[in-house]
Amino acid sequence: MTGVSAAVDRLTSALGRLPGIGAKSAERLAHHLLKCSPEEALELAEAIRAAKQQIRHCQICFHLTEADQPACAICRDARRDQGVVCVVEQSRDLLAMEKAGTFQGVYHVLLGRLAPLQGMGPDQLTADALETRVRSGVVRELIMATNPTLEGDGTALYIAKRLADSPVQITRLARGLASGSTLEFASRDMLADALAGRQPF
Repeated sequence: MTGVSAAVDRLTSALGRLPGIGAKSAERLAHHLLKCSPEEALELAEAIRAAKQQIRHCQICFHLTEADQPACAICRDARRDQGVVCVVEQSRDLLAMEKAGTFQGVYHVLLGRLAPLQGMGPDQLTADALETRVRSGVVRELIMATNPTLEGDGTALYIAKRLADSPVQITRLARGLASGSTLEFASRDMLADALAGRQPF
């Protein structure tokens, strides 16, 4: 912005680097932070600082956990089935699965997906740790819950090929038509998945 101090420019620029925040949104957020009380603004700054200092990746599944807890709350939960592992790309995908409230297994967070054009190769993922976990003999089923995109499907296929010689059952989330939807509004990919994943009536 022109005609404003360098500090405001720096704040706006920093906010604009957040995902989903464009230039206008960054400008609005910057002005909101300048208008709110110092206590409110500093509380946000402190929350960010504390999160960066206190949050780590779980040593088992790579979900987020407190620095003083090597394993996350899900991995520590004795009621969860450690033999069924749901593989997701990011912690936010795990949280979406948990909101459904039906999955009683555990997770493995890949911390990304294969995307060569963005510089994301196998070495940037936690695939090695997943393979070690699977070959430990505890895991019975691996549920591939990567996003239904070209990169997500490619990542799932890569992992399935790596573990093809293991006795673990590898499945993927069902896809296709959502309950209550109509055929005329379904995309070609949705219909193809629905046909491929059809079940006995």
